[in-house]
Amino acid sequence: MKGNKRTALLLVLALALSLLCGCSPMSTISPQHTVTLIAKSTQTEFWLSVFAGAKAAATEYNLDLNIIGPSAEEDYETQNQMVQDAVGAGSEALVFSAIHYDNNADAINQAAQAGLKIVAIDSNVNSSAVSTYIGTDNYAAGQMAAQAALERVSGQLNVGIINYDVSSANGQERERGAVETFTKSGRAQVVTVVNTLSDAHRAQADTEALLQQNPDINVLLAFNEPTSVGAAQAIQDRNQSDQVFLVGFDSNVHTVDGLQDGSVDALIVQNPYAMGYLGVESAYKLLTGQKKNLPEIVDTSTRIVDRTNLFTMDSQKALFAFESQSRW
Repeated sequence: MKGNKRTALLLVLALALSLLCGCSPMSTISPQHTVTLIAKSTQTEFWLSVFAGAKAAATEYNLDLNIIGPSAEEDYETQNQMVQDAVGAGSEALVFSAIHYDNNADAINQAAQAGLKIVAIDSNVNSSAVSTYIGTDNYAAGQMAAQAALERVSGQLNVGIINYDVSSANGQERERGAVETFTKSGRAQVVTVVNTLSDAHRAQADTEALLQQNPDINVLLAFNEPTSVGAAQAIQDRNQSDQVFLVGFDSNVHTVDGLQDGSVDALIVQNPYAMGYLGVESAYKLLTGQKKNLPEIVDTSTRIVDRTNLFTMDSQKALFAFESQSRW
């Protein structure tokens, strides 16, 4: 009988302590939330940096993170299938970079209807289900690219633009910002715009054809990592580093080398690590009822790197942000 009384007393004390600390004596550790990051590609240094940031956030917030993406940056159909697969696999949130602003929208809407939280990074999608967009102000980045050329090239600018998929929202915004800035300057004309694949070899071939057809071009803008690598290689192979001023985007070993050998004159460097980190962090906040703390748009930092500031600490951090992290 005394043993029964003692056991009962211990249970009462345990219940009282649990009430004081606001938890149940039968409570268990909550399971991990599951988040899927669907990128536009998994092949470039830009996306490796995104993945490093995403993994850091997943570790900090104890999330089960799955990272996937198509092999080609134009393959929105595969992205749509990946969205459906993520829903079927039980993901609770998507961190998504759209290949096609319109054609990815239905898949995202269906995922949201199934209960998933949606965060867009890098390239937005035409869906009201997106709770927050995290990425570059692409119109301003296009303006920055044009201004970099205007400030560094004297006289008349005859401009060629190497853009990527015409259906990608961020590429089109960069183009619009650049064209309007050149037009307002009064001393630049955009001779031609080429939309190519996000593939360095294809971009190189298209750049070579553009320069051959338009020998008066003295400024080139390339709007993402693969097009920048291809354009730099085309200029180098044609020995036109002194005749053509190239402004590229993003950090890649080839374009950074190009800054030193003269085939690249300036790079517009985004902050993909922050996109990945903040994207996954935002997914966590949505899953834990903190939506009111999320802004609709988060503008990650962008900077110009050229030969004058290439070796400064800030530029080196911007160019090689992911190298201190484990590769995905």
